[in-house]
Amino acid sequence: MKVKNPITASERSYVILKEKNVQISKYFGEDTFSLRVMQEKLAKGTYRRILATITEGRKLDEETANSVAHAIKEWAIEKGATHYCHWFQPMTGSTAEKHDSFIEFTDTGEVIERFTGKQLIQGEPDASSFPSGGLRTTFEARGYTAWDPTSPAFIIKNGLGTTLCIPSIFISYTGEALDKKTPLLRSISAINKSAMGLLRLLGNTEPKKVFATLGAEQEYFLIDQDYFFNRQDLVLGGRTLLGATPPKGQQLEDQYFGAIKERVLSFMHDVEEELYKLGIPAKTRHNEVAPSQFEIAPIYEEANLAADHNQLVMETMKRVSASHKLRLLFHEKPFAGINGSGKHLNWALSDDLGNNMLNPGKTPHDNIQFLVFLMATIRAVYVHADLLRASVASAGNDHRLGANEAPPAIISVFLGEQLTRILDDIEKGKVTKATDEAIIDLGVSKLPVLSKDSTDRNRTSPFAFTGNKFEFRAVGSSQSISFPATILNTIVAESIDILAGRIKAKAKGGKVAQAALDVVKEEIGFVRPILFMGDNYTKEWEREAAKRGLPNKKTSPEAMKDIKSDKAIKVFSAYGVLSPVEVRSRYHVRLERYIKEVDIEAATLCGMVQSQVLPAALSYQKSVAKALKSAMDVIGDAKELKPQKELLKTVAGLVSDTQKLACELKKTLDKANAIADEEKKAAFICAEVRKAMGSLREKADSLELYVDNECWPIPKYWEMLFIS
Repeated sequence: MKVKNPITASERSYVILKEKNVQISKYFGEDTFSLRVMQEKLAKGTYRRILATITEGRKLDEETANSVAHAIKEWAIEKGATHYCHWFQPMTGSTAEKHDSFIEFTDTGEVIERFTGKQLIQGEPDASSFPSGGLRTTFEARGYTAWDPTSPAFIIKNGLGTTLCIPSIFISYTGEALDKKTPLLRSISAINKSAMGLLRLLGNTEPKKVFATLGAEQEYFLIDQDYFFNRQDLVLGGRTLLGATPPKGQQLEDQYFGAIKERVLSFMHDVEEELYKLGIPAKTRHNEVAPSQFEIAPIYEEANLAADHNQLVMETMKRVSASHKLRLLFHEKPFAGINGSGKHLNWALSDDLGNNMLNPGKTPHDNIQFLVFLMATIRAVYVHADLLRASVASAGNDHRLGANEAPPAIISVFLGEQLTRILDDIEKGKVTKATDEAIIDLGVSKLPVLSKDSTDRNRTSPFAFTGNKFEFRAVGSSQSISFPATILNTIVAESIDILAGRIKAKAKGGKVAQAALDVVKEEIGFVRPILFMGDNYTKEWEREAAKRGLPNKKTSPEAMKDIKSDKAIKVFSAYGVLSPVEVRSRYHVRLERYIKEVDIEAATLCGMVQSQVLPAALSYQKSVAKALKSAMDVIGDAKELKPQKELLKTVAGLVSDTQKLACELKKTLDKANAIADEEKKAAFICAEVRKAMGSLREKADSLELYVDNECWPIPKYWEMLFIS
């Protein structure tokens, strides 16, 4: 039964905690086995060796591993930990962990705490239940987790349990990647090699390492847990399958950046406190566009850390929300007719000296470097636009992409007026404006410093340059950022190598700068079709994009096919990121997940309509009929009763239509489940099952507007979206 009389925040059994007067710097990272902690806990020689492993990828010897393991164990026990786990990211999109106790029994039956280097480096979970996309059969249960020393171990406190978590990769018995982290680490290595080669070619000998940086702007909804647990669709699928649009939603535009309510602010404070303890640099919090929609955003970090931290952000928020009697919704479209949620992925390249490759410099040399890296990124997006689109394909994101609230399925690049003008001038080879922003000499000796705020933002663009980074705005709020980041790193590495090869071929007599500029000029013309400054939501752009030859895959089953294209397999294989069999496995895992998610939704919708909507509607219909009969008994079949008759007729018609459409949805779902071929099944589900779900929802939502609120068993939008 739904909550009839929801209580207010002041009436709840918990107390909203006030801000603690403790400096963040005093406890930031206290629950991570950071470099600072390592330096304190390890002998100097051991610390130097583990540091070389972390920063240079050197192999870890057994003695060092044992020393590090002992230090981590002692530190964790001091923190109250009783168990440890290898924390990894299987292809489910979430994280996984298998907890083992530190205790071991001696020959005399005594208990001691022990944690060895072997236990630190490698684990062996039961892998039979994790999706593999055909990489292994279910009876082959063995999978290995292996420590990733580039991401620090951390402590998680959950209830009475405290666990040491060791960030790890997850591979099969034969070495194939069964997770999202392994390909990401491979792509990080690939782009480092390519970027370093380009820097050396351009005469930059100072950096020793180049790495991708990421910042994931996480959007989410919060609702009261009483409402959550009284909605089967939210519990099972994370989005509402029924619900009429409320009179007030976001049309007054009074939510975005508005004052944060005390109850929500208390939740945010507790989340941030937990994240700071884990060394996660959460920086920004604010209301988003829709009611009860919010965002948390971090400071940019190295890609591997950022991917781990985003998973921890989502897990921490879920855990903390429960203590506030709230429930978190990460689904891309939890409410129909209300803005959905995304996860804008900010991507850039930096070196170990703190220099951003996508920042213009103060010298001609720096500016040439910037332009080459810029063009390599744009080229990668142009050549592999289909693969980028595929990276964000999901059942949830299908409800969001292209819905005038998120970027369309067509991938384009927005550069802003200033940078576009600069590239136009370079391509023309002449100065068009004799100002400080003019392009002179080689075209780069007076390139202006580009500020993040030097031009308007284009919120309709899927891939926008924002001053010193690119913002990939099509990523879904619920998905791991590892796969989109893996693809970005890999395709940019390829483009860097292509441009570097052409620069090398043109650089006669050591004139690398001129050769680089010549290549940039050529590339501007080549990538021109992907550059777009206008409104990406318009039909005009859709038609124009088709003329330019840009792909427009509107549904996930269609888009996902590009993951396993020959072009994708070639680039993944060339850079050692994914083997052909690993590529195909990812396609099958994602397609299978799409099928299962929609199947669950359709079955849930049928159940809710049959067990909740129709009984409530029939009860209301009965009460209306009874009231009408009583009135007719008193005053006869008078003209005054015509509206009541029409009401009864309308409700009865809607009940009949809803029942009919529920049966049709069940039949359509049965047809889908009878299809053996995975691709055909996904296409049928996308085209027919979702269509049947939409038709059924339309009638059920109409009934909601008629049935007495006290009789309606499902919490309504207006109840859920405005947190008290």
